[in-house]
Amino acid sequence: MTQHVGLDLGWAPSACTLPTAEQPLRVAEFDALFTETVQGVTRPEHTRLRLELVFSRDNAARAAELAARENGCCSFFTFTLTIADGTLALEVTVPTEHVDVLDALQDRADATAAR
Repeated sequence: MTQHVGLDLGWAPSACTLPTAEQPLRVAEFDALFTETVQGVTRPEHTRLRLELVFSRDNAARAAELAARENGCCSFFTFTLTIADGTLALEVTVPTEHVDVLDALQDRADATAAR
C-alpha cells in the first residue's frame, strides 16, 4: 500500500534551480523511493542523514539516478551511495545553512519509509 504525504514545498530552498512546476514531481519521486525502498532512517550527524535501502541492483540504480538529478538543481546536497556486504545506503549531507532542508527530507522519509 502506498502512503502519500501532503506535498509541502515550502521547504525547498531558494538555492534550488528546479522549476517550480517540476518540484511536486520531484517530491513525489522521493516519496516513492522512500515508500518502496527505505527500511531505516538515522541521523549520524546534524548535517548528515542516512537512509538504509532494500538491497537490489534496481534500487541502487534508482537512488543514484534520483540523487544525480537532485544534485543538478540543488548543488548544496552531497549524496553518497554505499553498496557493501549485501547492504545499500544513501547518505545525504548538507552545509549547516541548509540543515532545515535535511530536516524536511528526514520528516518525509520517516513518514513514508517502507519499514
